[in-house]
Amino acid sequence: MAFQCQRDCYMKEFVTSVVSCCPAELKQEVNGKKETLKGFNVQLQDTILFPEGGGQPDDHGLIGDVPVLRVTRQGAEAVHFVRSPLEVGQEVQVKLDWERRFDHMQQHSGQHLITALADAMCGYKTTSWELGRQRSTIELDTPCVKPSQLQALEEAVNEKIRAHVPVTVQLLSIDDPAVEKVRSRGLPDDHAGPIRIIDIEGIDANMCCGTHISNLSHLQVIKLLGTEKGKKNKTNLIFLAGNRVLKYAEKSYSTERSLVSLLKTGPDDHVEAVDKLQKSVKLLQKTNLSLLRDMAVLIAQSFKNDPQRGKVFSFHKKEGDNEFMNIIANEINTEETLVFLTVGEEKGPGLFLLAGPSGLVAQLGPRVLEMLQGKGAGKNGRFQGKANSLAQREEVQAFLQEYCKHHTSEEE
Repeated sequence: MAFQCQRDCYMKEFVTSVVSCCPAELKQEVNGKKETLKGFNVQLQDTILFPEGGGQPDDHGLIGDVPVLRVTRQGAEAVHFVRSPLEVGQEVQVKLDWERRFDHMQQHSGQHLITALADAMCGYKTTSWELGRQRSTIELDTPCVKPSQLQALEEAVNEKIRAHVPVTVQLLSIDDPAVEKVRSRGLPDDHAGPIRIIDIEGIDANMCCGTHISNLSHLQVIKLLGTEKGKKNKTNLIFLAGNRVLKYAEKSYSTERSLVSLLKTGPDDHVEAVDKLQKSVKLLQKTNLSLLRDMAVLIAQSFKNDPQRGKVFSFHKKEGDNEFMNIIANEINTEETLVFLTVGEEKGPGLFLLAGPSGLVAQLGPRVLEMLQGKGAGKNGRFQGKANSLAQREEVQAFLQEYCKHHTSEEE
């Protein structure tokens, strides 16, 4: 069975009736978190909302004023997930999210065109493809694609677009001999009804259930962004078709203008300007590290030269790292002194180091870790890790001083 969306891919509104409505759940991911929505699975007499298939995502739209969040195919039927129930038998108007659909049509037909020409020009077969939210990928059965081949392929696909080549749909019975001559990766196990063929005149005939443009001119333009190494000695070809190329150009121009403002150079000089900045940053980082090391030594020496120094040395600095803290600890005789060091935001996350006599550090380390809400471990008189919050740093310092004072009193 072919749905109305497959018979007329350009239809944006459609009147039909509700066949069934059953309680259902939809599992989806929102902002990285999985959630389950309660709603209803609705079947219509026919639909202009395409259920996902053939590598193409499903359509979105409205049934009456009820948003359709997902459309899937179950055998010969399309199932629409909605949050509100619909009355069985009622006549409803279905409205399509045309911008989403037309984007999918452009990417899908673009994939067919690229696949056909990549095979004809280079002998590279397509083994799979993905219609992504921002860019699409074709997996080619070759370990690499040469830059010259990529350029020739891009020129060829855009030449076919300028030639206004028609794209038509044929419906063939499964036992029609013509089916054997059609490019295909096989039918799904639950396929029902005639075989649907997408025919790009003189270029490609491919078995496909998806929605497609009616003429290659509707693709507008195709841009091959490049290739990436794929799985199992294959190559992923990345492309944009139609309106996505325009959006990509607009975004690239906006980025270019921002870089002109930041770097104070013209677009042609951006790479050189960023290279100079990176070298300057590396030099500054090297200088800063050297200064931190010198500072660490001076901090330790200042403590050692203080005649009023106690049994506990505590120090905090916003800037620094583990090496900075370890240099201070190495300069101080931790067999006689308990050293507590932290770096990072005073009330935020950071790093900590507790150094001193092995037995004492092993005993106090877990308590310090708990007070700083952190993660860490220790051995050989050093206990260090990450603190989720340094807000209790002063409490830790007071705890260590009180412990050492009490411990010393007992020894005396």
